[in-house]
Parts: sequence; C-alpha cells; structure tokens
Amino acid sequence: MKKRSFIIRRLPFLALALAMLGGCATQQAYDYTAFRAARPASILVLPPINQSPDIKASYSMLSHATVPLAESGYYVFPVTLVDETFKQNGLTIPNDIHDVAPAKLREIFGADAALYINVKDYGTSYKVIASETRVTAEARLLDLRTGTLLWQGSATASSAEGDSNSGGLVGMLIKAVVRQIIETVSEQGHAIAGQTSSRLLSAGMPNGILFGPRSPQYQKDGQALR
Repeated sequence: MKKRSFIIRRLPFLALALAMLGGCATQQAYDYTAFRAARPASILVLPPINQSPDIKASYSMLSHATVPLAESGYYVFPVTLVDETFKQNGLTIPNDIHDVAPAKLREIFGADAALYINVKDYGTSYKVIASETRVTAEARLLDLRTGTLLWQGSATASSAEGDSNSGGLVGMLIKAVVRQIIETVSEQGHAIAGQTSSRLLSAGMPNGILFGPRSPQYQKDGQALR
C-alpha cells in the first residue's frame, strides 16, 4: 500500500516531466510573417560558400539549387548568366559575392530576393567500421528590396541512410571500405548534394520555403507546414 501511495502521489510530477519532454521534441513553427509580406517572385541564387575540404562542393550545390526553387513556383536566374555577370564585375569568389550589398544585387539583376547557401559538409568519409557520403547545407533567403531576412534553414542527406549493422564486424569493415572506394570514384557527393538541395529548397517541407507565385499552391492555406 505504501509503495502504491508513493507512486500515486508522484503521478502529477511524472505527467509534468513527460509534458516538458514532449514540448522539447516538438519542432517550433517558423515565423513566415516577413516572407508572406514580401511575396518574392524571382530568386537570385548566389554561388555557395564552401566550408568543406572538397573544392567541388560549391558548384555542385549550385547546379542543384535552381531546380527545387523553380518547381516551387519561382523564377530563378540562370546559373550561367549569373556566373558570367559576376565575372564581368570582377567577382569570382563566393565569399566576396556574398558580401555584395543587397541593393547592389537588386540594381544589377532586378531580383526580388537572393539565396545565400553555405555548404558545411560535403564528401565521403571513412570511420573504421562505417563509411558514408554526407552533404549538409544551410541557406538564407534575403529580400533585396529591403535587406530583410525572409527565411533560413538547413538540411542533410547521407548515403548511409537506412543502413543496418547486420553482417558482423568483419562484414561492416568490408562494407565500409567498398563503399568508400565506390562513392569516391563515382563522385557520389554530387548525387547526395541533389538530395540535400531538394530537402532544403523544396516548398512544402517542414519549416521550408513557401510556394512561389508560379505554383498552383501559391498562398493557399496550409502551403507551409505550421
């Protein structure tokens, strides 16, 4: 009886603890107030800043970024046109391009917003009993008319998603070595970058960007997962 009474007395505390844990696990909804007010129709994708050791990361991510944005209903400036325009203005390094004032980008391209991407992780790594190709990127969407931050987010994709640890230690070692060789030779990072880009820049994703004016989902209720 004493043990039962002890448990009953502490049920409110247990309930409170569970509620707090549940609150921590719930993803906070993104505030789209500025995004909805700005209503950007065209997006200028800047060359991504590469913070990984792989020199191919920047242009690999750039080649994938325009597709999910266009499919989400935005006009996206062609990559070759943007690249050539920056070169004509003496800008070839992504860090320098990201430092250009929003008003200047607006003057040159006439875009409503600019997308700034940072590639945090890119490439294949080997860790004794595991090997994977991982790409992680962060992005910010800035209103070029006012300099206001409209949206920001991050995403990761990995070739090891869904892997199981079956086969024992020897099997895991062999699998890791084989995967590293194959994915390094085949430049799997480029394919994984496409998955990361899709997760990061496709409208309708949790806390992702909103649908643009060229999409039939534009400004419909529930277009952004709140």
